[in-house]
Amino acid sequence: MGMKLDINGSVREVEASGDMPLLWVLRDLLQLSGTKYGCGMAQCGACTVHLDGKPVRSCVTPVSSVGARKVTTIEGLSPDGSHPVQRAWSEADVVQCGYCQSGQIMTAVALLEKKPDPTDSDIDAALSGNICRCGTYERVREAVRLAAKLKRGAK
Repeated sequence: MGMKLDINGSVREVEASGDMPLLWVLRDLLQLSGTKYGCGMAQCGACTVHLDGKPVRSCVTPVSSVGARKVTTIEGLSPDGSHPVQRAWSEADVVQCGYCQSGQIMTAVALLEKKPDPTDSDIDAALSGNICRCGTYERVREAVRLAAKLKRGAK
């Protein structure tokens, strides 16, 4: 089935079964490999992307349900990694193996859009569904606090 998808600000045409998970459309059909496959059951958050700015688990989102909504992947945050959350991630040295990081970052971006100055409890609650096997949760929290400052123009 042919469909048009608004991905990272560009309309892309794909041929896919309507029940194909968005994750596989992104990775296999559009070669946007920044979004990762983790558990395939919406439990780990590695596959998090935004639909109209809200975080969703792309591994369980049928592509037919996307419609005209805007999909943003980690590649769509900024072409050069200059998004405040990406900069904060680098400055706080969050990444260890890096596998879960795109999902963590997409969730953090959504949190900061909703709560520009989140508390540690807000951060923990928002990111509790993003599992990191390396256990960098304290650095994730630090990076979200730093990203909030960067977004406000202060450091």
